[in-house]
Amino acid sequence: MKKKEISTKACTCSIIGTGSHMPERVMTNDDLAKIVDTSDEWITTRTGIRSRRIAAEGEATSDLASAAARNALEMAGVKPDELDLIIVATVTPDMFFPSTACVVQKKIGAKNAVGFDISAACSGFLFALQTARHYLNGGPRKTALVIGAEKLSSLINWQDRNTCVLFGDGAGAVVLRSDDSGVVQGQVLSSVMGSDGSQTDLLKVPGGGSFLPVTPENVASRPNTIHMEGRETFKHAVTRMCQASEQALKDAGLTTDDVTLVIPHQANARILAVMADRLGIAAERMFINLDKYGNTSAATIPVALDEANRGGLIKRGDVLLLVAFGGGLTWASAVIRW
Repeated sequence: MKKKEISTKACTCSIIGTGSHMPERVMTNDDLAKIVDTSDEWITTRTGIRSRRIAAEGEATSDLASAAARNALEMAGVKPDELDLIIVATVTPDMFFPSTACVVQKKIGAKNAVGFDISAACSGFLFALQTARHYLNGGPRKTALVIGAEKLSSLINWQDRNTCVLFGDGAGAVVLRSDDSGVVQGQVLSSVMGSDGSQTDLLKVPGGGSFLPVTPENVASRPNTIHMEGRETFKHAVTRMCQASEQALKDAGLTTDDVTLVIPHQANARILAVMADRLGIAAERMFINLDKYGNTSAATIPVALDEANRGGLIKRGDVLLLVAFGGGLTWASAVIRW
């Protein structure tokens, strides 16, 4: 099967604000060991994860997304009614429809924005970022809110120790504006997106949709939870993230030597170590926070970007490499000059 990839160069949009929000509840590896056959040592050595955040009862993906959005808007100095577009990347929407983006629009008061969701699993935020760039550069819209938000705890099989230890909840957001506003900080220089539908069985939630509705007869098998072939997913993740990174840098006219900081999808410490080695990027140039939050799918990159930004790790003129891989299979990368 021929793999489809889309590369785009130097659309003139800039990130003018970042924000994130994590649930208050912290679930440590020791907490998990009380409900499934595992241990802190087993989880840490295999994944690098020490804890994750779990949303409260009644706390939806839109609540996490709205809180992250408000933080990003505050940093950007943009009022909700100034937004032209809201895109939410998620695989855990509040409901099948309406879109979580429309729920966020209502919650933050962005009455003038068009809103819709994107589903590309862990690559979702970068897919949404590129989609927003096209909208801003191809029409009258000037300001977009791009959010990656997940409540993965709603999809976890807490009896499967191979997957329940990996995932957590959270949300991150950026405000994107076309450069004709005069703002050039956080300019997106290039991006790459790819998909391989022949590998859909490696990482999926098989039940709950039209293909396999949840019924009284199959509910005990938990078809509406995450199923993953870990070893094969690992191999594809490393390969595709490296390829996407190299292509995005090439499209931007840069090399790995020009990169100040890599902000990768936070899935597994071993994946990140192998990727860094293949790209020839030193560990100190990799931003990692999965030890605190685990894998929050589409939220990992915008949360990490916001933490790096607010933590003073990014300076004007720095080159950032963002890269992700997820179910689909999907992968994506973007290069940003801050």
